[in-house]
Amino acid sequence: SNDTYPTAMHIAIMLAAKEVALPGLKTLQLELARKKSEFQRIIKIGRTHTQDATPLTLGQEFSGYAALIKERKTDIENSLVNVSKLAIGGTAVGTGINAPENFGSDVCSEISKSLEVSFQEIDNHFTRQGSREEIVHLSGCLKAYAVSMFKIANDIRWMGSGPVSGLNELKLPALQPGSSIMPGKVNPVISEMMMQVSAQVIGNDNTITFSSANGNFELNTMLPVMAHNLLESISILSSSTDVFNDKLIKDLEANTDKLQENIQRNSILVTALVPQLGYDKAAEIAKEAMSSNKTIKEVLLDSNLFSSDEIDNLLDIEKLI
Repeated sequence: SNDTYPTAMHIAIMLAAKEVALPGLKTLQLELARKKSEFQRIIKIGRTHTQDATPLTLGQEFSGYAALIKERKTDIENSLVNVSKLAIGGTAVGTGINAPENFGSDVCSEISKSLEVSFQEIDNHFTRQGSREEIVHLSGCLKAYAVSMFKIANDIRWMGSGPVSGLNELKLPALQPGSSIMPGKVNPVISEMMMQVSAQVIGNDNTITFSSANGNFELNTMLPVMAHNLLESISILSSSTDVFNDKLIKDLEANTDKLQENIQRNSILVTALVPQLGYDKAAEIAKEAMSSNKTIKEVLLDSNLFSSDEIDNLLDIEKLI
């Protein structure tokens, strides 16, 4: 059992990753890339430290999300290389005692043919007896996947907040219109579901890491919980990603009116004036715009520093992204 159990564990994990996790990631990546194209010309205010920053396009923002998912997919694919190397043939402690000649390689060949997934016998069986770092690596990649999904889901949750007192930059699909007490309220339930799943996967990874560290000499007795948690992480990440894609991303819309209003009233546009006016003068104009509830252009016109055409040229949003 010391080589057959980890072998069965690896086979189950490989099949789950290849048949369930990776296809969902690919689909989400393509959908986010489609949103990138759809939103490419929609300009919005960037945010750093949760405060207004210089502008970018909503498409650029979503291009970052698509690239994150592509990276996570590549991470998982790379980590599966070591998972495909099986312990079978090592028998009790890795020496292969009592196993027929070529037993490990023959079993791997038959399994590969049967399942149409490539498996190989591990070159050094002693790496697969008491150690399970290949599982820790894959779990770490799944954790990174969960962290990326948490970030994307939370960004969308905030961009859809409001509609009156929040950001209200995105229109979220109304899956559950009306809360238990407030009619018409649309909660970001899909984003919040994704964030909870991500939290669970991060917790699973901690257990897997601790369990792998508890391999003693030529045996790790904590393989069952490692297998359970990793397969659970793959399962819940995959199913939640599919729901996230189908119920949220596909029907996500930009609130272009709100985004345009934010651009016009955002004092951060004064950054474009620094080369002409200097930092201190530009800061004064920004402060005046905020205190008087005017646009940067209105303040500049009042100060007679530039003509209307000059201001339009200096504050051309296209030049700032």
